[in-house]
Amino acid sequence: MNPLHRSLNRRDFLRLTGSAALGLAATSLAPNRLFAQSSSRAKELNILCWEGYNSDNVLNPFRALHKGISLKAESGTDDPSMINKLRAGEIKVWDLINLNQCWARQQMWGEKLIKPLNRKRFEPYIEKMMPMFCNKQTGINPFALSPDGKELIGMMQRFGPMNFVINTKKISIKTAEDEGLPMFLDPKMKGKYGLLAWDNWNVLHMCVTAGFTPYKVHTPEEVEAFRKTARTLFSNAAMISGDPAQLNQALINGEIDAIYSGGTYTCSVARYEGFNEVYHISPRKGPVNGKGSLQWFEVTSVVNNPDVSPLAEDFLEYVQQPDICHTVAMAAASHNPVTQMSQPEVFSKFTKQELNCFQWETLEEDMTRSADYEVIPDNDLLTSIYLEAKRSREA
Repeated sequence: MNPLHRSLNRRDFLRLTGSAALGLAATSLAPNRLFAQSSSRAKELNILCWEGYNSDNVLNPFRALHKGISLKAESGTDDPSMINKLRAGEIKVWDLINLNQCWARQQMWGEKLIKPLNRKRFEPYIEKMMPMFCNKQTGINPFALSPDGKELIGMMQRFGPMNFVINTKKISIKTAEDEGLPMFLDPKMKGKYGLLAWDNWNVLHMCVTAGFTPYKVHTPEEVEAFRKTARTLFSNAAMISGDPAQLNQALINGEIDAIYSGGTYTCSVARYEGFNEVYHISPRKGPVNGKGSLQWFEVTSVVNNPDVSPLAEDFLEYVQQPDICHTVAMAAASHNPVTQMSQPEVFSKFTKQELNCFQWETLEEDMTRSADYEVIPDNDLLTSIYLEAKRSREA
């Protein structure tokens, strides 16, 4: 399939789901009306999620199981803005929230924005997940547990490395893995890369590019180095977009050689369509305890909605079924490995083409090289500097 054609379809899809989201946002401004409708929650489910879970191929089978259900899903492009929706009063709107691993444990649980799950119901599913998510030596991955380890606060499913993407016809895999993110500061890269403007990921990667870990309170010298790095990366980018499909298209067409901030999540659809030169890179070394690569996995939690839908946990259980695991992995907008692929009945559902699209052959090594996605202690400061650099490019 022509990737541009696929991109247009995807944007149409986002436009349509965005329309649904506007409806939800409008609803959130009228909490009294929501409470008046509480008796209908048994047939209503609202999901705030990363792109993919809002695909019709994931949602429609659940709709078929629950005739007459009002099932809506809205996607975001960064975790903090989705959490801010709950803080702003939409805790009374959403039933499930799907974010990268750190936010449930490090922020939402402490702020009472999410509820604990029924451990007896969900632990049997977790015990069958891949070893990095649950094993006999270390137990359940701590990001799915409350800080005291007593409560299960979310279910893990999609995962992958997230660093940058190259066209292997222009840049060798070895060079990219050896040089890592600082490669983009080389004057030779000026005008040869696109910047995927996913703010939260960009801030993480710009810290690594500048030569220090994101996961600390930074010194004035490091803050200044971050400012210089952000300005250089925005200034030298050939193009800036929030749409990975648009950047993948430019990569395939030869307009750019690489994409700053990208991973299997962003390049898998292009690879599935046969463009194997679109390749995610996990750098071999860097400043995050020796690692220069980052990885994510999603934790989906039940929102502490005072009138939460009884279907919230049912949906979490629904996406554990082998057929649905495959559907979630191969969602229309993004293809990703899932934690359940350790189960033969799940793994057998993937074709070679599907495994290749998320670089299965090197996935374990990529994840081993990568540090967890975590909250940045001085994120507000760094984000303000990042946004200043972004605005300077837009001016």
